[in-house]
Amino acid sequence: MPHKIAVLAGDGIGPEVIAEAVKVLKATGADFSFEEALIGGTAYDKTGHPLPQKTLDLCKESDAVLLGAVGGPAWDHLETKLRPEVGALLPLRAELQLFANVRPAKTLPALLLASPLKGERGLVDLVVVRELTGGIYFGKPRERRENGTVAVDTCIYSKSEIERIAQRAYEIARHRRHNLVSVDKANVLETSRLWREVVTDIAEQNHDVSTSHMLVDNCAMQLIRDPQQFDVILTENMFGDILSDEASMITGSLGLLPSASLSHHKDGKSFGLYEPVHGSAPDIAGQQRANPIAAILSAAMMLKYTFGENDVAFRIDQAVDAVLEHGLRTADIFEKGTRLASTAEMGDAIAGKLAE
Repeated sequence: MPHKIAVLAGDGIGPEVIAEAVKVLKATGADFSFEEALIGGTAYDKTGHPLPQKTLDLCKESDAVLLGAVGGPAWDHLETKLRPEVGALLPLRAELQLFANVRPAKTLPALLLASPLKGERGLVDLVVVRELTGGIYFGKPRERRENGTVAVDTCIYSKSEIERIAQRAYEIARHRRHNLVSVDKANVLETSRLWREVVTDIAEQNHDVSTSHMLVDNCAMQLIRDPQQFDVILTENMFGDILSDEASMITGSLGLLPSASLSHHKDGKSFGLYEPVHGSAPDIAGQQRANPIAAILSAAMMLKYTFGENDVAFRIDQAVDAVLEHGLRTADIFEKGTRLASTAEMGDAIAGKLAE
């Protein structure tokens, strides 16, 4: 039986970069079947909802989900619950129980000069493990009070939510450099005090991994001052959203970085949704200027975390490195002395390296 992948290209540059990820997956020679469905603003325009039931059903019936990007100014006028970022992504994560967001930030050697941290300081290799289905993004109630002049969002975390994301972070750290930093705001927030208590307890069960705690404002500073100190960063939903974007820019471009959103795992494998960390970039949509590498590396993460095909995932990583070493660049990472490639040309080159 082929692995069934739900393909949700979404909005803006999503269809362009996802087409290249699918191209590369096919080039691996592994047995996949692909089924496309609508999501985001495109889905709203055609069905009246950013997450149609048909799309949700397909995701639940599939082995994994490959997502492009959703949203853009064209849908900013919609009421909050129908905006793609809220009406599609949040319920999709909740319905699929995708509680663990894994975002690696790794400098590719060929692109060291693209990092805003010049020289060796820009060589980073870290992973942000972000709790994805709790915290302020999912807390109730969300409301306006006093004739709309006061807004309320509630941040809620339970011990069990913190335990499961912490355990996943320790598993990841155990396969890396055995170092974990838990990030919170325990000097101010009660949810963070619970977070620190629970992570401290979990650390007692994982003595082979070095554990420390850091306040979120200090972590934001340390990521710029000395990013090489970090291996695995464990944190809650909103902090993780911000810190992972900050970490990604150290590598030089949002167009380079993948992500995985994982559910509970069985036999070392997890159902997951895989997507590039960048947005829909409507300003360059349809121009073949987008960088597909983040989407392609997200597909590699799918092979690793959902299908257990570590060797094939490594081959994709190597193919990306080889193409960049040969000087091929999309517009976002183009520099003097390199060759400019379109979205499809970059995908072709990576797929070609795999075929070799």
